[in-house]
Amino acid sequence: MATIIDLSGCVTVVTGGTRGVGAGIARAFLEAGADVVTCARRPPDEPVEAAGRTARFLPVDLRDADAVGAFFERLRTEYGRLDTLVNNAGGTPFRMLGEGGAGRHARVVELNLLTPLTASLAAYELMRGQRSGGSIVMIGSVSGARPSPGTAAYGAAKAGLEGLARSMAVEWAPRVRVNTVVPGMVRTELSYLHYGDEDGVAAVARTVPLGRLATPEDVGDACVFLASERAAYISGASLHVHGGGERPAFLDAAGVNT
Repeated sequence: MATIIDLSGCVTVVTGGTRGVGAGIARAFLEAGADVVTCARRPPDEPVEAAGRTARFLPVDLRDADAVGAFFERLRTEYGRLDTLVNNAGGTPFRMLGEGGAGRHARVVELNLLTPLTASLAAYELMRGQRSGGSIVMIGSVSGARPSPGTAAYGAAKAGLEGLARSMAVEWAPRVRVNTVVPGMVRTELSYLHYGDEDGVAAVARTVPLGRLATPEDVGDACVFLASERAAYISGASLHVHGGGERPAFLDAAGVNT
């Protein structure tokens, strides 16, 4: 992506950018030349690096609005600007709705919907005063548009996140663009928790029209595009990065080969 998009001199924040999809997003921005700051409660096990450059890590509990405000104020002081915020932090354990009680499900909604809202509000205060404005990218999920047994609260939060992004895009235009990247299944160091061993990963990959799971860098490249001037007229959009989606179950039931 760096060969066609140059983000040199731009400052990008990737929440939850220390591993998995978040680290892939951070690497994509590093390759495009951006100065990248990742944040999470705990530091990465190893530095996030790409193209001979390293993302900076700053600790913050994204569920603490005061801490988030202080984090973005620190960015204002130290960098003087913020060009892109990628709201990647999130996730969920597998838990059926009848298990754990409403409180646990509410915490999943908080992490995946309210946390991006809190970070976006703080980022907007920086971006709105910049001549160049800024770009916010939400990381959604295909779970937001399909039944998600075992991760219902997560799916509901991701559906809400897309709706939130569309409203932000209208309220904050023309200064700040807001879009959503909607990944499908992504292969990360934690894939085994969802898909099992290598045979399990391969079996799941065969359900994707393009024949493989996404990589974190696939998601990162989509984020870089949406943050760049090449997407200057794109706002309020949802970009699906899912390899063509999922083969409809009725085709298999009917024995139809495609």
